[in-house]
Amino acid sequence: MAERPQPAGSRPPLTRDGVLRAAVELADREGMAALTMRSLARHLGVEAMSLYHHVANKDALLDGMVDRVFAEMHRPRVGGDWAAEMRLRSVSGRQALTGHRWAIGLMDSRSAPGAETLRHHDAVIGCLRAGGFSLPMAAHAFAVLDAHLYGFVLQELSLPFRDSEDLGDLADQILGGMPADALPHFTELAVEHALRPGYAFGDEFEYGLDLILEGLERRRAEGQEG
Repeated sequence: MAERPQPAGSRPPLTRDGVLRAAVELADREGMAALTMRSLARHLGVEAMSLYHHVANKDALLDGMVDRVFAEMHRPRVGGDWAAEMRLRSVSGRQALTGHRWAIGLMDSRSAPGAETLRHHDAVIGCLRAGGFSLPMAAHAFAVLDAHLYGFVLQELSLPFRDSEDLGDLADQILGGMPADALPHFTELAVEHALRPGYAFGDEFEYGLDLILEGLERRRAEGQEG
């Protein structure tokens, strides 16, 4: 049954923050395809037209939702240890993006980014510059760190398994009908590593992140710009 608007006196006043929070909740629960101004209004128990007092249109709504996700990410502290700050930023970014699965395709796609988004980007650049990176190297570092963050999360969210039991079933499905020596290297990785107790694909995130940070530190220390 569709939700009906609540009588005005029975609900708290609508605010922009409340609209954005509800939009994030709805997208988390039902996905972006289900998010429209009408469905959001139903979710809030209000008339659709009342939303436009707080967000101008669907694009403005998406801008605000992305801003809320950036607010969940660690904002690097300018003047702090650059590698530690970037590590916190990437780890918290992965947590935010896996918690809001709809966000991965939107994070840097907005043509009118919000204040939190811009402050976050400014802090990343400022932290790198204060940490001794030239301007070109800061740009390189920002790009490669974002590529790792967004690329890993996109791959992680696309995997056809969620846990070790799912992974075991998938391995049986892939390898079960093949001769034992058909895929020796793939089989070795699966049996001797991925199917061992305690394996989690997500652990590869911080391993790769540390490699990137170590490489950037070498370039920074050597004063290389490319």
